[in-house]
Amino acid sequence: MKLPPESYDAVAGRAELLVSPQIMNEALDRMAEAITARLAGKDPLVLCVLSGGVIVTGLLLPRLQFQLRLDYVHATRYRGTTRGGELHWRYRPSDTIRGEQVLIVDDILDEGVTLEAVVRACEEDGAAGVHTAVLVAKQRAHRREADFVGVEVPDRYLFGYGLDYKGYFRNAAGIFAVADSDV
Repeated sequence: MKLPPESYDAVAGRAELLVSPQIMNEALDRMAEAITARLAGKDPLVLCVLSGGVIVTGLLLPRLQFQLRLDYVHATRYRGTTRGGELHWRYRPSDTIRGEQVLIVDDILDEGVTLEAVVRACEEDGAAGVHTAVLVAKQRAHRREADFVGVEVPDRYLFGYGLDYKGYFRNAAGIFAVADSDV
């Protein structure tokens, strides 16, 4: 059994709460309203980017009151570390993309490497249109911007609402910045 590097209480005790659950719910409502305005009636295929996108997708889908289908992609750069590396594809649903309006949902827009790669893959696989949604965007330059953003936060290492710290704490209620000494 693998144990976390430290207890939740120890890491959270040094972390700074940047976004409360209440603010996250308001952000999800705004995102859903904007996504609905753009994609209602277009029968989109929603692609959840695993693993971080699971929570935001799960919270966002019930707010989207229109016809849609759900699938996933699994592309990762972190693999349990605090530094992004080379992108690794674990699952790419190439056959289901052709001719579809696709909405990619991910937890965070950091550098934009993963988002850029997933968008490019959808375009290469023949998507009719590609739209992107992230719950959190860091205030920094990105390779690719997202169409829909829940909240913007400072460029720090984060956890909560799908974002992890060394593979843990995705379930934290709020967006927390890890203490500099923990990065």
